[in-house]
Amino acid sequence: MAASEMRLIPLSNLREHHDHSYHQLVIGLDGLAEFEIEGQGGEIRPLTGCIVPADHVHYYAGIGENRQLILDLPDDAPYLTGHHRELKRLFERPRFFTLDTRLRGYLEFMLAEVNDYQQAPGDLLAATFLACLNTRIEEPMSALSTSGRQLDLVALNRFIDANLGQRLSVADLARQSHLSEQHFSERFRVLTGLSPYQYLLRRRLEEARQLLGTSELSLSQIADRCGFANQSALSHAFRKHLGFPPSALRKA
Repeated sequence: MAASEMRLIPLSNLREHHDHSYHQLVIGLDGLAEFEIEGQGGEIRPLTGCIVPADHVHYYAGIGENRQLILDLPDDAPYLTGHHRELKRLFERPRFFTLDTRLRGYLEFMLAEVNDYQQAPGDLLAATFLACLNTRIEEPMSALSTSGRQLDLVALNRFIDANLGQRLSVADLARQSHLSEQHFSERFRVLTGLSPYQYLLRRRLEEARQLLGTSELSLSQIADRCGFANQSALSHAFRKHLGFPPSALRKA
């Protein structure tokens, strides 16, 4: 890829996965989407986003109507080499972030330039955005790297999946990570962009969606297997967080 590419697209509501040889920056503009990158998961809402490093397998799906800004960034782009090579640190690992007021303003400017001018300097606009983003995430990432024990999301996901039908608490997850509840919750949010409760609910909904499309289990059985109190709780969670009832995913 010789230059960066900027796209404004909706993501399919079907869960897909792939990897690619270039870095990717995803920013939510409208609606919701979900990303899981090498075991790190998060929800993309308007004015939040994630960084997908090159060659990292990631799962993604839109939730209902949505629109995302996607920047495809080659590793040898001019603004990731030479005097700007420090920006490569952004792509050392997956990251989730929220835009502050100034970055939201710059995002509006960048989108207007791209919409209004066919010859808009996309690479330069992207470089400025990355430089601003780099200064904003440096502090929390540094704090995370010096805070002692790191979270192993792969192992934590295995524990969650093995006990999805149980009543899991933050205390249960913290014990698995050998951290206090407070420290676990703080580090978990920095790493994933979600609270432990939000993340656990997302995992339950993902498994329920999978079972609805691939099994003959009743809604009540799926609710029990995925850790929902009952069928009503499952239906409520689907409508609230996905925008449609579980029955919409049943095969005809």
